[in-house]
Parts: sequence; C-alpha cells; structure tokens
Amino acid sequence: MFSNRISKNPTTNRLTRALERRKKAGAALLDLTESNPTRSAILYDDAVISRALVQPGAMLYDPHPQGLLAARKAVTAYYSERGVAVNPDFLVLTSGTSEAYGYLFKLLTDPGGEILVPVPGYPLLEVLTTLEAVRLVPYRSLYDDGRGWMVDLERLANTISNRTRAIVAVSPNNPTGAFLKKDELAAISKLCQRFDLALIVDEVFCDYGRRAGVDATAGVSAQPREAVLSAAGHEGALTFVLSGFSKIVGLPQLKLAWIHVSGPEELKRQAMEGLEFIADAYLSVSTPVQLAAGTILSQRKVIQSQILQRLEDNESFLEDALRAAPWCRMLMREGGWYAIIRLPDDAPDEEICLYGVEEDGVLVHPGYFYDFPSGYHLVLSLLTPPVVFREGTARLVARLREVLH
Repeated sequence: MFSNRISKNPTTNRLTRALERRKKAGAALLDLTESNPTRSAILYDDAVISRALVQPGAMLYDPHPQGLLAARKAVTAYYSERGVAVNPDFLVLTSGTSEAYGYLFKLLTDPGGEILVPVPGYPLLEVLTTLEAVRLVPYRSLYDDGRGWMVDLERLANTISNRTRAIVAVSPNNPTGAFLKKDELAAISKLCQRFDLALIVDEVFCDYGRRAGVDATAGVSAQPREAVLSAAGHEGALTFVLSGFSKIVGLPQLKLAWIHVSGPEELKRQAMEGLEFIADAYLSVSTPVQLAAGTILSQRKVIQSQILQRLEDNESFLEDALRAAPWCRMLMREGGWYAIIRLPDDAPDEEICLYGVEEDGVLVHPGYFYDFPSGYHLVLSLLTPPVVFREGTARLVARLREVLH
C-alpha cells in the first residue's frame, strides 16, 4: 500500500554493520567523518543568536510565499558583501537546501524526468530525486594531478536525453572540493540553452575556499583562480542557486536556506510564478528564524574564521602524517570541508575502513559511498575536532602502513 519511492527492503553495507556492532558493544570510536559544526567544538555567540530568535514580531504570523522581505534583504546583503548583486524579488526562502531541491524538482520535472548530477557527489541527491519520482543520471568529473577535478563536458553533453530537465552543479563539490570554473559554467550554460534545460548550482560550501593561512579577522576565504564566486545572477540559462545557514553560519538547526533565480526574463518570470505556487503550499520557514536572519548572518565571519582555520590545520596535519605512507596521496582540494586520500589500486577502500572500525576504533568513509568513477579512496572530514582528528589520523596512517607496506 506504500509508494515505490520509499525503500521497502533497506539493506546495510558491511561498514554500517561493523559500526552497529561496535556501538552495541559500547566501544569508543574516533569519528573522522564528523561534519556537524555544532558537534565540532565551534564557538558561537549563544546570547546574540538566542536574543535574535525571540523578537516580539515572532508572535505574528504573516507569511509570504517567497519568505519575509526582511529576511530576503538580509540574504541580499550577504551576497553584496561578497561582491554579488542579488535582487530580493528573485529569492525564495526554504527550510533547507533539501527542501529547495524538492521545490525545483517539482517545478521542472514530471515523474520519470531526469536530473543530471555530478559524480563523485553527495549520496543525499539520490534520495531526493527518488522521493520526487525523478531519475538521477550521473555525469562524471575527472581528476588531473596538475589541474585537480574537472567536469567531463563531453560526457555530460552525451548524457543529455529527451527526458533531461536540469543539470546540477555543486560548487565547491562535496566531497571533492572542486569549484565550478568559469569555462565550465559557460559550457554547461550553453548546453542548457541548447537543450532547453535549467541549471541548478548548489553553493552551500562557497565561503570555504582553500588557501595557505586564514585571516581570522576577515572570516572569508579566497577562491581558486578562475573559479566561479557565485552563479547568482548568471543570465545565460535559467539558473537556480542554492545556499543556506547550514554551512554559511554553521547552524544546520536554524532551518533557513534559499533559491535565487536568474536567467532570461520570460523564463525567470515563469519560474518565479511556479516557485511561489509551490512555496505557498508549504510555507515551511519559521517566522523567528526569518526575523533573526540579519543578526545571524552578521555572525558568519567569526564562525567561518574558526571553521577555515580548523580546515587548514587539519589538512596540514594530514599532509604531514601521510608522508609516512608515500604510496597514498591526498588529492587537490580547492574548498569544502573534506579531504580525499587516493589509495593504491590493490587496496580496496571498504577493507581499509573495516579495519579502521573493527580494529582501530576509527571511522572514515570509503570512496564508493560517493561514486568515485575509478580507483579506491578514503574521505575524511576536516571539520573534525583537532584532538580526535590527530589521534584518528595517526591510527589510520599506522593501519595503512601495516596493510599496504
């Protein structure tokens, strides 16, 4: 009697079963996949944030399908600080980027339509497309030792079918950390125009570009050369940009995200009409967080400076530690919160991860979780608290030396 969109026979992989056994036994575990900033020893000004959430106006319910104008203006001010011009009339607020994806899949597709999504990539997108009765079709990124990750534009073009409705780009990508480059945006935009497709750009990690050293007073990071700072305002194709509080201010529990719409005027108008219709059926974003949006966004530099420093420090430690295992190498990271270790071709990632959980009390993710197109990889969160990260990394490298030497 239930929808086919819900998994009826959920199965667990070997790593999940090993984790469950360890937890059941009450054994300690060093989690090097931790990506929740509220569990990562990041310091927040609790008093300022709490006061902002209890404003008197929070008791009045006066919703708008796009979200309250005050909140949308706070978002435009955030973009303005980053040098990006955004019109609040073309913003739609949602409770999170997952909901934003849901809105867009409803807007752009009928059941059975196809959405092109990059791999390696975050597995949640497969869940979100399934819940909307949409088919996810992967397109790959390739890694070059000198240039890092690049979209395989030829393969992307050949992946488009008469069922394709949109192309998703994630900048920087999760987990590779690769920013969308200007030439890639131009090429993908041309494909969208040619085949009458929409472009969806997920920019939740866009404030976390990698650089050597972090200016703790600035709280913002430098993007790599030729990277797209933001696709907000891109006019070539109908473009939807997603972002939100989960990463920008490291507060995933304050459910506020947004969709920004740009592109050709007529398509933009039709898109806004459709999104307002969908949003009006949900009205999901709470009034208190909308009224607090400006104050919370004003905290971002202090929060981001801590996160950026954490990412740099943990990455530096990992680089040094891997010198003891020279047959493994860390792939180039342009941004984001994750590090990727490339393993030798005779070292299956799942086996290394199982050793870690069962014998060393260390959790890392195998690359197959993220659909790497080839080879074996390990994925670690650089947001992990330093004490845990350093001890876990030391154990991981010791295991790599034992297994692979």
